[in-house]
Amino acid sequence: MLDGRVLVDAHIHAAAQPTLKLAWRQWAQDFGDAADLDLVYRADGYVDPAGFSRLLDGQGVDHAFLMCEYSPKATGIQPIEDLLPIVEYDPDRIHLIANLNPHLHFPIVEELERQLDLGAIALKVHPVHGGFAVNDRALYAAYELCRSAGRPVVVHCGTSSFPGSMNALADPALLDDVLRDFPGLDVVLAHGGRGWWYDAAAFLALSNPNVWIELSGLPPARLPQYYARSNFTRLCRRFIFGTDWPGVPSIAGNARAVAALCPDDETVDLVLSGNALRIYLDEEAA
Repeated sequence: MLDGRVLVDAHIHAAAQPTLKLAWRQWAQDFGDAADLDLVYRADGYVDPAGFSRLLDGQGVDHAFLMCEYSPKATGIQPIEDLLPIVEYDPDRIHLIANLNPHLHFPIVEELERQLDLGAIALKVHPVHGGFAVNDRALYAAYELCRSAGRPVVVHCGTSSFPGSMNALADPALLDDVLRDFPGLDVVLAHGGRGWWYDAAAFLALSNPNVWIELSGLPPARLPQYYARSNFTRLCRRFIFGTDWPGVPSIAGNARAVAALCPDDETVDLVLSGNALRIYLDEEAA
């Protein structure tokens, strides 16, 4: 717990460093904490499960949602199997998120079922780094499986500075088809419209009870500025805390800064844990 509150970090990467390009290392150095990387990574560049759990202990994280590194900053696709030893070491706290790319996975629903069977609690799609649109009909079978199983879909919704990114594909307007065709599907906007689409992301979250803004990669102090044209008090209740670790100096520091922006204690609990626990784990906050 952090300051007596349950804390969920809904967006963490545990990439294998030997498979990464220089851009990832530069990003981690520019935005992260070198001491944290030293704690988590072994000398061979792979995550040490015990070190990762010690990091979560020190940051007050009760639940961590772990994602593979599928992006132009990697030399290949990190298989979800890479993350299994980390989860197995600390299964009550660390949870997997599946990842699909319709260019690479076929039949796509069979691959999603496989990853769900390995313990994934949600699906992430990354149009910007995968080179596909979120409303690509090839993804529809996976969306229907998530809808029927009550699993959320996390969508990268923001610009990326990494070489090879296709930022036009982060446009939240592309989700209009998905939200229409899959009523009741929870859709989480990772990075909250970062770059050009804060207003569009906020509109979707405020007008649709199943759309959420996940705060990974967003400096907390700038959130009121980013969403200045929305009712920030209402919008806060649609937030899900996440960091995009290791690209953050402190998980706990970001959580405290986000909490300070919330209008009341009830909203703080929703943002730091309540929304994520209900949407991803079908649990109510303690």
